[in-house]
Amino acid sequence: MKIGFTFSVVAALLSWASIAYAADPNPLQDFCVALPDNKADVFVNGKFCKDPNLVVAEDFLFQGLNIPGNTSNQLGSAVTAVNVNQLPGLNTLGVSLARLDFAPYGLNPPHTHPRATEAFFLLEGELYVGFVTSNPANANQRNKLFTKYLKAGDVFVFPQGLIHFQINVGKTNAVAFAGFGSQNPGVITIANAVFGSDPKINPDVLAKAFQVEKNIIDYLQAQFWPNSN
Repeated sequence: MKIGFTFSVVAALLSWASIAYAADPNPLQDFCVALPDNKADVFVNGKFCKDPNLVVAEDFLFQGLNIPGNTSNQLGSAVTAVNVNQLPGLNTLGVSLARLDFAPYGLNPPHTHPRATEAFFLLEGELYVGFVTSNPANANQRNKLFTKYLKAGDVFVFPQGLIHFQINVGKTNAVAFAGFGSQNPGVITIANAVFGSDPKINPDVLAKAFQVEKNIIDYLQAQFWPNSN
């Protein structure tokens, strides 16, 4: 019964995402199964289409979302993404999804999805989640934080492009599923992008931006920044 309920909710999340305003353009045909990235240095906004006469049912199938992700890492979390890169049949359809696993006290660190709103469904466990608004027009105001403690069965929405996070506040594992309004929502993990970029951002820039001593920035840039997404 739980499995049936879970996939009913996932289907609902995808249906919601498909009617939400998203960054992806509307398709101009029934489907456009993605081909592997072109090797001729020619890029398009999306993926090249497979010949429709060669499309098979397997192009629309992803298996294994019932398998827990490996949370044995520094963050204690794992994201199993199902976007156009894993499921070619999603190309041009404007939706994708993910499974998120959390060990006790595991964290999905502050990050953004630049191309999609996220509908987040908690199947098991208890999470503390939240997002921060963009810079307010009034310079005297601060970015506003919206947070909530989620229990199994709850759904929370993270607006497109806004920084958000999830952390397991329970003593047991937690499992969640997310639906996105894009075939490729993208992920920018804030700490990784700021302190773990290649090449590194000039530490003088970061020291002034964060109003700290340069040696603190040097320490942070020397760390290994794991990417759970």
